Amino acid sequence: MQDDRDNTQEVYKALLESTRAIPWKIDWKTMTFAYIGPQIEALLGWSQSSWVSVNDWAERMHPDDRDSVVAFCVAQSQSGTDHEADYRAMTAGGDYVWIRDVVHVMRNADGEVDALIGFMFDISERKKAEQQLIDLQKQLEEYSFKDGLTGVANRRMFDSVLEVEWTNAQRTGEPLSLILLDIDYFKQYNDHYGHIQGDDCLKSVGQALMNAAIRPRDFIARFGGEEFVLILPATDEPAARQVAERCRKLIRERCIPHEKSGVATLLTISLGVGTITPGHQVQSLGFIEAVDRLLYQAKLRGRDRLVSARWHGSPQSFDEQGEGR
Repeated sequence: MQDDRDNTQEVYKALLESTRAIPWKIDWKTMTFAYIGPQIEALLGWSQSSWVSVNDWAERMHPDDRDSVVAFCVAQSQSGTDHEADYRAMTAGGDYVWIRDVVHVMRNADGEVDALIGFMFDISERKKAEQQLIDLQKQLEEYSFKDGLTGVANRRMFDSVLEVEWTNAQRTGEPLSLILLDIDYFKQYNDHYGHIQGDDCLKSVGQALMNAAIRPRDFIARFGGEEFVLILPATDEPAARQVAERCRKLIRERCIPHEKSGVATLLTISLGVGTITPGHQVQSLGFIEAVDRLLYQAKLRGRDRLVSARWHGSPQSFDEQGEGR
């Protein structure tokens, strides 16, 4: 009978040690390893004999995972609850492997925790695939809010950011400025130089404008076609005009030829600059439309200039500040 029992145990041991999963057993009272499979050495480089106590298990865990995983496993084991835990285990060479520990709590006849048995699984490839999916999702989210041609934010992102800054301005009573700008005679530019060079022109303008708004909350987006927009939180009208003039200067410094322009031999822009301290009943769409009208005035007055205005509460009436050239 004893021989049969021994043979059965040998069979079970052979089966356990032939799997890729790593079996183990911990005595609860002594917190020592009663057994760990030889596969552990192939995976992590640590010999079977080096796994003596739970301290060896804990110390061979990534520092960022150790406290939370150990606390979780101890609490679950004390309550007699089977559980799983994912963590990074350190190899003998100092690298890390993602492990999933599946734990079963064994009780004695009195219902007390007697031992823990479980399997360690190498889930590195799974974690790598999960991270790739996360990175892909972030990339897709980034693409969904970024203009594919110029690299600045797109109209969708502009709408989201303006809504946040508009609400914040209503709450704090701080001024909010908006710059809407348009490339002068861009249709003629496209017709003369071709759409490929036209795309390069838009990219160059987008890159230049990124250097115009320099504070952390300043925001730039492609509004549509050859139009760009800047959101300047907590910015009064004089400061907004300075940013608008910086935009014009940065475009001039690019020295982009424009033989078919009606105002200059180099590429120029026209700008509408609006500043408002929005009342609580005022909608941001009305503000955008008002600034767009300022841009239209800049074009009517000959282009290559800015027209600005400021409002208090509502853009129904405004104090026009004139033009810069």
